[in-house]
Amino acid sequence: MKQIAAIALMMVMAWSIQAKEGIQFEQTKWQEAFEMAKEQKKAIFVDAYAEWCGPCKRMAKNVFTNKEVADFYNANFVNLKLDMEKPENRSFGQQYPVSAYPTLYFIDYNGEIITKKVGGMDSKGFLALGKSALGSVDRSGDYSEAYENGNRDPELVYNYVQALNQAGKPSAKIANEYLRGQKDLTTTQNLKFILEAANDVDSYAFGLLEKYKSQVIAISSKEEVEAKVLAACDATLLKASEYESPELLAEALEKMKSHCPDEAKMYALKANMKYSQDTGDSESHLKYCKKYAKTIDDQPDELAKLATNLGKAYRENAAVSKFGEQLSERAVKAKDGGKFFHYITYAQFLKRNGKIAAAKTAAEKSLELATELKDRRAIGMSQKLLKILEKEA
Repeated sequence: MKQIAAIALMMVMAWSIQAKEGIQFEQTKWQEAFEMAKEQKKAIFVDAYAEWCGPCKRMAKNVFTNKEVADFYNANFVNLKLDMEKPENRSFGQQYPVSAYPTLYFIDYNGEIITKKVGGMDSKGFLALGKSALGSVDRSGDYSEAYENGNRDPELVYNYVQALNQAGKPSAKIANEYLRGQKDLTTTQNLKFILEAANDVDSYAFGLLEKYKSQVIAISSKEEVEAKVLAACDATLLKASEYESPELLAEALEKMKSHCPDEAKMYALKANMKYSQDTGDSESHLKYCKKYAKTIDDQPDELAKLATNLGKAYRENAAVSKFGEQLSERAVKAKDGGKFFHYITYAQFLKRNGKIAAAKTAAEKSLELATELKDRRAIGMSQKLLKILEKEA
């Protein structure tokens, strides 16, 4: 529950209004980024790379540009890319050794290493790594003792609530006690506090965010407030699924429509997809997936991903198998489609639907593309599938 709450409260999910063009890396040196992180009380993600590194280039092209990845990293980290073969980055390498590329460092704003990973990753693994790194940081202990001893200094209470939020721990009781004790909620300090505390759309703090929205925007930004609204909607959507509550789902969608109207239609579609899957309503889930599929005809990666996710969720569902084949075929034939991932997904669905000869042709194409990429994992997947198909032919 703690990890789920941490993700719900901190991450900006795939439907975010931020990060239109991938992870936003700071155009600065390590020391400046470190100072920025201390000021913002954020952890730092460092992509320590080399220009000639193949896995580095693939991550830059295919992973850092993934919208779900970018939304999460932009919301939760100060992001920095360092070419470790340039002289100006040697001081970073002396403090944080890099022996292979890429080395992915997660560093707290006090300079301590949270975690590091050597080698390229796909979007799913990289997103999971970021969530794990974020969830392992808990600074609430820095403030809890003083708070329990009666210290109600506004800055301390704010830092305490922020640390609890970042660690995925409950903060509503402390936030509500503070806010209800304030005579003037429109001070800069209190407006900043409201923005930090508005974690769920059904919370007291979120009601205050709505009431004082224009004043909060004035001391932050429209983008920051919209991102907070989105994160609160995501958190409430997670609770809606957990408690199988259509009322909470409806409330999240209504708040999204009210505060982020340009994003509301797509958000509602994806929210209904998630809710119907989480609550086991396969018929509704497939209906919403079909609606969503119509919006991504020009996105072959998304078509293949949708097919894969459906295939995993409903392994024995004939309607899903048929739809998955259609989606993956569209990915193969789409402009900018026809990648390894598209072909192996197509081959798997053809196999599920008993079209062994066609599946073998698609698997052979996936092996050809995997070989061109020199991707051992992809080559192994294709070879394994071909062996299975040859036995069934």
